[in-house]
Formats: sequence, structure tokens, C-alpha cells
Amino acid sequence: MSVVAARYFDGRSSRLHRVTLTVEDGHAVLRGDAERREPLHALHVSERSRHAARKVSFADGAYLEVDDGAAFAALLRQTGHRDGLVVRLQHSWRAVLAAAAATVATLWLGYLYLLPALAAGIAAALPPQVERQLGAGVLKLLDDRVLAPSTLSAQRQAALRERFRRLQPPLGAAPDWRLQFRSSRVGPNAFALPSGDIVMTDQLVKLLDSDAAVMAVLAHELGHLHQHHGMRRMIQGSIVTAVSGLVFGDMSALMATAPALLLDMKYSRDAEREADDYAVAMMLHNGLGVQPLVEVFARFQQLEREEGGDMGYLSSHPPSAERLERIRAAGVRMR
Repeated sequence: MSVVAARYFDGRSSRLHRVTLTVEDGHAVLRGDAERREPLHALHVSERSRHAARKVSFADGAYLEVDDGAAFAALLRQTGHRDGLVVRLQHSWRAVLAAAAATVATLWLGYLYLLPALAAGIAAALPPQVERQLGAGVLKLLDDRVLAPSTLSAQRQAALRERFRRLQPPLGAAPDWRLQFRSSRVGPNAFALPSGDIVMTDQLVKLLDSDAAVMAVLAHELGHLHQHHGMRRMIQGSIVTAVSGLVFGDMSALMATAPALLLDMKYSRDAEREADDYAVAMMLHNGLGVQPLVEVFARFQQLEREEGGDMGYLSSHPPSAERLERIRAAGVRMR
């Protein structure tokens, strides 16, 4: 019969009782500073831990603490007691590695498939006024910090707006849009906001060789509006940031934000490819062909070589060489 030393507390006072614990005829028996006999089925045994004392709780609030884990485990085996599945898994390094791998796989698959679908559904269901308010707020922030009024003449702006307005969308009705011209401190750029504002910088207009190339860029940005990419990116970024906080816990703001930024870049590149496809369809639908788009990205490719990498409009976009290849292939398929 195994005898295990233990500390006993009666649950009514803080007094410590030094006792020994044995098991006799299906009962836990205490002897020493306190005497007690209780059936095993009325007791609760705490989970096994490498360092903490094991605890045996009685129904009336009394409890035992046992420091000798090996002796207590031997006593439990004699009674037929077996740890639950969760406890056994917690103490198996193979199970821990398998659980970690399954968690990573679940998060990764959710990122690849569930998150884009969820964000797309939420973005499509949001009232238009929500997108307008968010987009207007972003544009105001950019006007305050990054953008400046356009230096293009009013006639030049009106001519480009009118030419773009005459183009027919390839996929049903076009989303509502407003073409805004700005001067930029960060070089050539164009982007679409959830409000329907398409912002094109003077620097990008001057960089492109023809108005047809300008139309190609605007068709690309209209593709972003058609797919609600701006709102989807905001939703995705918010979800990823929230999940990062849950997974990584109380870390610095940089560490909590970094995963969101890295994941959002991947989504941004996917969105760019979708917008490229929309632009190809729109250019072909209006009889302009894909050559203006080819000229745009050939110009960007040249700029990449001159600047030594992605700059301005090119940041977070797929490489121009890759886009040129896809656009040429798409133009051949859609003719």
C-alpha cells in the first residue's frame, strides 16, 4: 500500500494539517494531524503539472496538496485513475507539435480562402453611404498630408474626365465614380477610394505618353471600384490585426501590426491582378485594344529600372514584367 505525504486544509480555517494519504477499499484515508475517510468517487484530482503541487478537492471545500508528484502518480495508478485525453495530449511533445501545425494550417487556409470571401461579402453588403464617408475621410487626410491641388489646367482635366466618361464599362453598369486630379509629393500615382473617388496625380498624367494610356490606368482603377477592393482591404486589414492580437497576445504595436501589413500586401497584389483583368476587358470593349495598357506597364518597367525597384504607384503592385505578360495573354484570349 502506497503512502503519500500531503498538506490538508479543512476549508474552514487556514490551519495546515500534516497528513499521509493512502487508498483503502475504494476510499481515500487521511492520517496524522487530521483523520478523514472519503470514497474516491467524491474527490476531484487536479491536472498533472511538471512543477505545481497536485490538489485533491473534497465536496465540502477541504483539500489536499501533494508535492511528491511521482509518488502520487503511483498511488493514482493503483486506483485505476487515468488522466483525461486533454491532459495526456498536453504532456506529449508530438501532440503539441501536431496541434501547433494544425493551428498554423487552419490560420493559413482561413487567410487564403475564408478571409477574402468574408471581406467581399461584408463589403458588398455595406450601405453605399458607409463607403462614401470612409472614402471622403481618407481623401481629406491625404489632402492634408500628402496631396496638393492639381496644376493641370481646368480644360485638360475636363477633357480627360469627358473622354473617360464616354467609355463603356465591360461588366454591366459602372460603379459611381468621380475623377480627382491632385499634385503629389510622392511621385506618379493613381488610386481608387471606397467613396468612388479616383485620384490621379499630375505626375502620372505627365509620365504617360498618351491619353489612351491615361484611360487604361483609369479603367484599372474603375476595376478596383467595381470589385470593392478598397473596402475589402480595410475589412481584411481590420480582421487580420484583430486575429494577430489574439494569437500574439499583448505585444508592441509594431509586432501586432506587422502581420496585418504583410498579409494585406498579398491581398493588394491579388486585387491588382483583378483590376488589370477589368481594364483589359474595358479597353477591348471600347475598341482601344490592350496596347495602351502595355505602354503603361512598359513605362512603369522602365521607371523600375531607373529607380532601382518599385516606386510610388508601383508599391504593393505585382512586378511590371509579370503584369505585361498577363495583359498580353489576356488580350489574346479576349479578342
